[in-house]
Amino acid sequence: MTHNSPKIIVIGTSAGGMQALTLLLSKLPAELPAALFIVQHLSKDSSATFLVKRLSQYTKLTCKVAEHKQLFEAGTVYLAPPDMHLLLTGKEMLVTRGPRENQFRPSIDPLFRSAAAYHGASVTGVVLTGFMSDGVVGMESIKRSGGATVVQAPDDAEFPALPNNVIRQIKTDYVVPISDMGEILVKLANRLDQDSVTVPTDVWQEAQIAERVMNNSVMTSIEELEKAGSRSPYSCPECGGGLWELSQQNTIKRFRCHSGHAYTKDSLLDGISNALEETLWVALRTLEERRNILMQMSQVDNDKGNRRWATVQEERAEEMKVHVERLRELLTKAAVADEDRMHDVG
Repeated sequence: MTHNSPKIIVIGTSAGGMQALTLLLSKLPAELPAALFIVQHLSKDSSATFLVKRLSQYTKLTCKVAEHKQLFEAGTVYLAPPDMHLLLTGKEMLVTRGPRENQFRPSIDPLFRSAAAYHGASVTGVVLTGFMSDGVVGMESIKRSGGATVVQAPDDAEFPALPNNVIRQIKTDYVVPISDMGEILVKLANRLDQDSVTVPTDVWQEAQIAERVMNNSVMTSIEELEKAGSRSPYSCPECGGGLWELSQQNTIKRFRCHSGHAYTKDSLLDGISNALEETLWVALRTLEERRNILMQMSQVDNDKGNRRWATVQEERAEEMKVHVERLRELLTKAAVADEDRMHDVG
């Protein structure tokens, strides 16, 4: 058998990712018969050009910032720009600012899912160091579509939470340190074309939904979501719309709203927690402003000799003070709990 097209290697990483990427790319030959696509969680003000130049210093592969509608080719590394999703079709890339998935843009899951939908068994999915669970559903899509899955060994990762989340939920093909990963990727890139594996209907269906929403800014119809899953009792933390639980053949539960936001259970919980915290901070600010106004009113009444009304306003202000202190205590405890949780998963 001969290679019909370049193999596809998709790489997802978060915290600590740039150092891991430089180590990994340094171990890959320039003639690698695969196109590589990277989603690194980035802040909006990051410079993709700077990061590509940095990667280029460590590899003989050609490194580029991914561009919309650009054809991809073997021996080239494409990095998703900050605040933009990267999707694949048959021969080209889609770079778009669509809705966040798992609270990230770029998100790992859309890249992995689109690669699985269009390229099936020709795909190798790679997850490196990071927090949270973005990439878990995408890796499952690759696995179920006949592709290979490679995860950085947690004890080798600067931040092991993301690798651990993948390993815990997916039967992964390779769990190895970065030092051994290059050899495995070369072997997978040079393997003969596999017997065709039918891409699961739900993987293809969700890839098409995401492609339309992200590329054309078209909301998902209620009918499409009803076919893909069932309405859940939860609301989208980002837009407030209803969420559908996608519950077809896949084993990992996730949620999607008609605006295009998507979540795993972990990222949904985190999104709800963030929304709650934001609401509490708004409530705290409002209570403090109300207390300040009451104190000013009390002072004005006191200056006018209206001691009785001044006392009433002071008492109301003291009531506000109690609520303010309770909210502050609650927010402090929540912050400590978040730090403990991040430490536990890390």
